[in-house]
Amino acid sequence: MQLKALKVFCDIVEQRSFSEAAAENGVSQSAASQMVSHVEEQVGAKLIDRSQRPIALLPAGELFYRGCRKIVAQFESLENELHDFTSSESSQVSVASIYSVGLSHLNSVVQGYLANSPNSNVHVEYQHPDRVYQLVDRGQVQIGIVSYPRDSRGITATKWREEEIAVACSPEHPFAHRESLKLSELHGQPMVGYDERLRIWEEIDRVLTHAGAETNVVMRFDNTETMKRALEINAGIGLLPSPTLRREIDAGTLVKIPLEAPGLIRPVGVIQRRGKPLPLEATRFLEFLQQHSRVEDSEEVTKPVPLAGS
Repeated sequence: MQLKALKVFCDIVEQRSFSEAAAENGVSQSAASQMVSHVEEQVGAKLIDRSQRPIALLPAGELFYRGCRKIVAQFESLENELHDFTSSESSQVSVASIYSVGLSHLNSVVQGYLANSPNSNVHVEYQHPDRVYQLVDRGQVQIGIVSYPRDSRGITATKWREEEIAVACSPEHPFAHRESLKLSELHGQPMVGYDERLRIWEEIDRVLTHAGAETNVVMRFDNTETMKRALEINAGIGLLPSPTLRREIDAGTLVKIPLEAPGLIRPVGVIQRRGKPLPLEATRFLEFLQQHSRVEDSEEVTKPVPLAGS
């Protein structure tokens, strides 16, 4: 039984699609289907129910997949180790991040990592949260950074940091000189809010509703950077993660007011493809990222620290 066929089988199970698994492995959909049929003949059992859409595993398929995934993961890990051992070229780490985390903190972490590991190459792309999950699940990037991270069949999530959510507004706003605010004081205030489909808005709305503060959303956006531009023209107040406001506070274009509501936070985490070990360089970058989960000053991030395995 060929390892290629086992990998195709595992990818079909994880993506629940013959066509997507075939494309990822550089074969036709017909060839992928024939590989699975050949595996089923060799093990003497039907593994996949092709009559359902999306496809579903049969009981024998569940058992075979669990063992098969381990075999494929071990072989991929061995390939990665051999590549790291024999390659003298710069290693690239591929990362996809939601905009707000990337622009507020990730850039300084990347700069700090490169200062410690000058032969490395870290490529970061900024995407909508759903797209970050998609890129990681398809193996197109090694690491994803998202808010409110969640596990799935093909994704494993790890906590990275927690970010306090605060009120942000223009220096022209009546709240601008307040040292703190109660949630009840936000009742009826014109607000620049997140898109209703985003998890962060669901959490903010839940907390405000519990406090009896009715929202008056005048604008909605699907990313923090655009929200900040609306707040700068005094379109209302916003509830944003504190670390995302540093540049605007330093420039004097926005004011941050803490809330008298402990526990209103945005969790941020790292996601990676389940069962697929990270290459050595990506593992080192992830360790560096975890070490700097709470560092806010870019000068501190760029200070050299020992790297695992170096």
